[in-house]
Amino acid sequence: TVLKNPAIVIEGDRIKSIGEAGKVKVPKGAEKIDAKGCTLMPGMMDLHIHLCMFNNRTFKNYRVAQWEVTPELQQMYAMFHGQMCFEMGFTTLRDLGFVSSRGLMTSQLCAVRDSIDAGIFAGPRMLVGGFTYMTGAHLDLILPRAAMRPGFQSADGPWELRKLARTNLRDGCDVIKTCASGGGGTDKEDPDIRNMTQEELDAIVDEAHALHKPAAVHCFTPEAHRMAVKAGCDTIEHMVFYDDDSLEKILEAEIPMTPTLAHRTDHAIEIRREMGTPKFVLEKMKTIQPDCYKTFQVMHKAGIKIAMGTDMGYEPSMGQNAYELEIYVDLGMTPMEAIQTTTKNAAEAANIADDLGTIEPGKLADIVAVDGDPLDDIRILQERKKIQIVMKEGNVFVDRRPNHSKEIINVEDRSWKIIDA
Repeated sequence: TVLKNPAIVIEGDRIKSIGEAGKVKVPKGAEKIDAKGCTLMPGMMDLHIHLCMFNNRTFKNYRVAQWEVTPELQQMYAMFHGQMCFEMGFTTLRDLGFVSSRGLMTSQLCAVRDSIDAGIFAGPRMLVGGFTYMTGAHLDLILPRAAMRPGFQSADGPWELRKLARTNLRDGCDVIKTCASGGGGTDKEDPDIRNMTQEELDAIVDEAHALHKPAAVHCFTPEAHRMAVKAGCDTIEHMVFYDDDSLEKILEAEIPMTPTLAHRTDHAIEIRREMGTPKFVLEKMKTIQPDCYKTFQVMHKAGIKIAMGTDMGYEPSMGQNAYELEIYVDLGMTPMEAIQTTTKNAAEAANIADDLGTIEPGKLADIVAVDGDPLDDIRILQERKKIQIVMKEGNVFVDRRPNHSKEIINVEDRSWKIIDA
């Protein structure tokens, strides 16, 4: 529902009432925030992001950085990357984990989340994923094949994988992230290979559910879809290949999917080329590109539940998450449908819809004021100056209205040192 000339009353961290201006009772002495000329919308969400990755906005060559940057420093960049997204109206991020040259980054990401929750740093609300995968899985191959792999970061067989899931959950993750197929951004790996047996995947998902946590499964292939549905996963990550049977099974199970198309564009491929990506990976990314676009269109038309996710890591630039929405519109979604993927649909997929995803009484006051109407031009959500106000839980963290100047990152873009250059 689009309400013209709205007034929103916020009490504490939640929305108390909403209606047309002049018809809503405003408490005496209330602070007033005038967002005249702006469109008010719920805080946006990206349900598939990797904040610990060496993004092109902060690094030159990820293949160098993975050896030169410690996990401790990587953690600081994760915070910085999260703030880049936050200041562009993304108040909730589901970070689906990472592995460094010294082991899994689950504990580090949980610390970033907890420091934001404690109010030590300004940043987005975070849901943290813990990598749980077999030896040689797609997620394992984020590291070069020749890399040493210290610590407990991969496992084989259902009981060893249960232990790895339990370890991640003990460390504090909010969601278990695993993979049932090959992927796109990894070297010397075909995208259509299988990862894990059904028994192994069942064990991982069961372990997450036993501890009341969701499981997100990376799936490139119809076989992986069928495995993920059978295991009872909570979200399916990526849209690449499909067949009629896998499409029907996902529809019947009502499992949400994240498309992650910003990661598939020519723009993303060119960034990867500039960052030193191997030729094999670049060619693979270009080869699967048309399948990704076609699968998205088919799944959207079929009625698959779509929740916005970018797979932002090395590229595209952190903070440009809304580029994903532009792609959805270009491929046939209406602007309203695209906006709902990053608000209402995302909240439902992440099981946080009781508190977030829409602007209505009783929910947390995550609100973004946009100069202009994204229903007329979805691309304005990518323009920093158009994101006038970012509010999370009733607190204004960004205010770019005339005669106001409140920012989270108070330096010029890319004025920071590129440490691996």
